[in-house]
Amino acid sequence: MSASPIFTYSFTIPESVIDENGHVNNVVYVQWMQDVAIRHAEALTDYTPAENTTWYAREHRIVYLLPAFLGEEIEVRTWISEIKRVRAHRRYEFLRKSDGKVVVKGETDWIYVEAKTGRPIAIPADALKLFPVLPDSDQANADLRLPSD
Repeated sequence: MSASPIFTYSFTIPESVIDENGHVNNVVYVQWMQDVAIRHAEALTDYTPAENTTWYAREHRIVYLLPAFLGEEIEVRTWISEIKRVRAHRRYEFLRKSDGKVVVKGETDWIYVEAKTGRPIAIPADALKLFPVLPDSDQANADLRLPSD
């Protein structure tokens, strides 16, 4: 059975990520993007990366829409919007649960590589089957794109 294309994860903002401006430090979102991508893979109980392979982040893009503050509950949504031979394009949306507002949108190009050399290799067919794609062209996905898309 195929998994849902959108994976969600919720958490409460801890004090350790609050910066001198009193809100979540911008760089923390990159860590959270990586964390939720890993959680998504772990949620697919059938997914086991091939031996000596891993994913490298090639590029991150983030748009900060609203600040988020200590103690707020955040829901992160992530999905794969495109898969090519060695690359998966993942999108993220951070929502404040109290009012449903999107505070941050992001995306990452992940490259599948041979771990020892860092050389890109083809994503195995069994892995491709586990990660459903929600293409950017889907109307249902239109409101999830970055503002400049």
